[in-house]
Amino acid sequence: MLPLLLSGQYLVFFTILVAIIFSLTLHEFGHASCAWLLGDDTAQKMGRLTLNPVSHIDPMGLLMVVLVGFGYARPVPTSQRKLRYPWGSAAVAAAGPLMNLLLAVAAINTLQYLYRNSSGVSDQEAMFLSFMAQINLLLMLFNLIPFGPLDGHYILSWSLPDTLRQRFDYYNGRYGAQLFLILILLSLFGVPIFNFLMRFSRLLMPYLVFVR
Repeated sequence: MLPLLLSGQYLVFFTILVAIIFSLTLHEFGHASCAWLLGDDTAQKMGRLTLNPVSHIDPMGLLMVVLVGFGYARPVPTSQRKLRYPWGSAAVAAAGPLMNLLLAVAAINTLQYLYRNSSGVSDQEAMFLSFMAQINLLLMLFNLIPFGPLDGHYILSWSLPDTLRQRFDYYNGRYGAQLFLILILLSLFGVPIFNFLMRFSRLLMPYLVFVR
């Protein structure tokens, strides 16, 4: 994103920044609301069951988005012992990517509806909705990677048999964060690690359009 700012594309930069803040906020709200519905009030007590971006956005994580294209929000605190069901941690983890999927579907179909049923769509509206769809699909796919601190490792762990789950949790706890960091560093140094996610998100986009 920094090249956009340096090249004077301020409108594009701020449009993407607003879309990212909105998407990360809803992602974390998805985690917090799912945990609350399943009996865990930890996030609620810490003021995280809210749509206020200030409660979810990490300043350093947002600065990283601007500088290097990767960043993070503040993780939602949860307590597994408070969850009513054994699959609760997987459901809470899945709620974030699911929220991103819903946002992508809403954005792309709103844009499609405006194109087909209104007298015109402004360039700003089209740009914002298009970025919302793309960013949320990328966030969904990125967070489903099953290692490190990402949501995917909770989902995969729950789906495995007990013996494999224990082994997976052990190795992920020991090496997952390092592997995740290595992938980020390789991507920053030009290795196209995440190009697959971008291509896959573009392939998914037409299948999310329901407005005809």
